[in-house]
Amino acid sequence: MGTDRIDGSLYTKIENNIAILEFGHPASNSFPSILLKRLTDEINSLSENEEVHLIVLKSEGEKAFCAGASFDELIAIENNEQGKAFFSGFGNVINAMRKCSKLIIGRIQGKTVGGGVGLIAACDYAIATEAAAIKLSEFTIGIGPFVIAPAIERKMGVAALAELTIAATEWKNAYWAKEKGLYAKVYETLTEVDDEINTLTNKLAGYNPESLYAMKKALWENTKSWDSLLEERAKTSGKLVLSDFTKKALEKFKK
Repeated sequence: MGTDRIDGSLYTKIENNIAILEFGHPASNSFPSILLKRLTDEINSLSENEEVHLIVLKSEGEKAFCAGASFDELIAIENNEQGKAFFSGFGNVINAMRKCSKLIIGRIQGKTVGGGVGLIAACDYAIATEAAAIKLSEFTIGIGPFVIAPAIERKMGVAALAELTIAATEWKNAYWAKEKGLYAKVYETLTEVDDEINTLTNKLAGYNPESLYAMKKALWENTKSWDSLLEERAKTSGKLVLSDFTKKALEKFKK
């Protein structure tokens, strides 16, 4: 049973040096800005917590992993400043994940759209079910996945990023995503995913935390420019969302 809170939910459980970080929202685990801010702050906090050796990122329920950013907030954007702030939400989370001193393991149980694909790409290792298809649908409303593109390109390559972006109405299945490097492993059931994650994280938690941190830094080498890069990308998206094309495309989503 998922949360019914309009601002979503965020819970952290720390046990045996493993932090389980779970987010949720009644709209298919999508992210309003306030929940993105809370997730960013919590990742930064866990990064400094010496009790934590690694993080598991998961979402509520057994259906969608993440439906991206809140459409209600997207529709409400009225100026460039609001646009930049809105699109910076996922950029801030990705940068927090990038700079986090702990390895982050993603538990992906279902479909993921837009910014949620960026979150998966920012995980250091992701395990998914067969139901974990992905899609970047931004072109269909006149914008693009500019903020999350660096994370997706880093994990999956330029060709996969282009295919996802251009084929904006097509779902790519979990095995395609694994082949391209987004997922490390794909299992038929969520029980199998959880068993694999439990086995893996218990092993990792027993390793030298200094070694884990050194590897984390090595994995994200040459990404120091992302603070400014993702900010510039947020400006681009913030301008595009105010275009006549996008405003017309968003009309059908208004309640």
